[in-house]
Amino acid sequence: MTRPILLFLAFAFGYFFSALLRAVTATLAPQFSAELGLGAADLGLLAGVFFAGFASTQLPLGSALDRFGPKRVLVSLMAVAVLACAAFAVAQSFEALLLARALMGVGLSAGLMAALTSFRHAYSPEMQLRASSWMLMTGSLGMLMSTVPVHALLPLVGWRGLFWLSAIGIAVCAAFIWFVVPADPRRHTGRPLEEQAHGAAPVGPGATARVGHGAGTGYGQIFRHPTFQRLAPMGFWHYGGLVAVQALWAGPWFNQVTGLDAASSARGLFLVNLAMLVSFASLGALVPRLAIRGWDAERLIRWASPVSTALLFTVVAMGPAAGPAMLALWCVSCVLLSLSQPAVGQAFAAHLVGRALSAFNLVIFLGVFSAQWGLGLIIDALTAQGWSRVHAFQGAFGVLATGCMFCYLWFLRAGSVVVSDATATGQAKGAE
Repeated sequence: MTRPILLFLAFAFGYFFSALLRAVTATLAPQFSAELGLGAADLGLLAGVFFAGFASTQLPLGSALDRFGPKRVLVSLMAVAVLACAAFAVAQSFEALLLARALMGVGLSAGLMAALTSFRHAYSPEMQLRASSWMLMTGSLGMLMSTVPVHALLPLVGWRGLFWLSAIGIAVCAAFIWFVVPADPRRHTGRPLEEQAHGAAPVGPGATARVGHGAGTGYGQIFRHPTFQRLAPMGFWHYGGLVAVQALWAGPWFNQVTGLDAASSARGLFLVNLAMLVSFASLGALVPRLAIRGWDAERLIRWASPVSTALLFTVVAMGPAAGPAMLALWCVSCVLLSLSQPAVGQAFAAHLVGRALSAFNLVIFLGVFSAQWGLGLIIDALTAQGWSRVHAFQGAFGVLATGCMFCYLWFLRAGSVVVSDATATGQAKGAE
């Protein structure tokens, strides 16, 4: 039991820093705007290039995870994150900040994927869902620390000092992972993980289905897989939009729409991330029990998505009345969408899981980048057309809500096509 717990804690330690640094721009937005004179689009770009760097590595990352194993890949990339944090701390221009921020995304891009790949090999399917939810709980803890605690540290060390501290923390974390996580299997056999797993029967629910989609080692069969195609638009727009709001736009909403000052906005962000932390912790405890009763990931997403979309439309309609509690409620309503990642991972044979998870993560973080920058562009464009700041935010969030609605309709339609094809195949076999 000790080794599975240490395995989880080591990866959770790394993912904590990934989540903290992706979300810290929401708390630092007033400082960046005041010191660098950034508008909404520039602020969205500064936050979003982290996710662009993050997304740029996902396809080669998936191949590397399957070929070399999660431990070495993760530690190597974390060394890049250490250098990127130091570069951000000393940057003197907006362009230098953008470059350092993008490299930060590259260096932290393996935090969750390395963990899920390792869990896929080490844990049962039910425990994978639980570990995935608790990893996201750890991410919420990192986001929680990026709010009030970061705001409290600013007078002591400044925002540059925060990134020096982050560089030190990531270096310590990488050393912890190197000494605690067991050696990757390749070190014992001399062969890549994909070769070791080739031909092995997949385990867990849906094993038979995975064999049919597991042939080959490229990305083509992953992007064509019906589970991937059903969930990808929702991952891009709805889940990506959630992360974009939680990691950046919740702070400006509190500040510019509801009229809270910087300290009150930080407390609002603290509430949002605390609610997410509790939700992911609860989800990790409940999901295995729900799975036993037939509530798999796709069924849970089918019920949760329309509720979440309706709540986002409500936030838009409420405008200045939609304070931290309302935004926290919307974020909590999105937590079941996080099950899309382990659902994709379980749809593939073990030797393809790193690529499948990374491909889906690419979709999500392209969505985050697009939402973070896109919302800023829409806000600035509507403001330039004479809209008030409040109405501009409402318009941008309304675009996000509308996209969520259409992604859910695609999810339902694609699911009916898959079921129809399966039914037709079964009828044809029965007629033989």
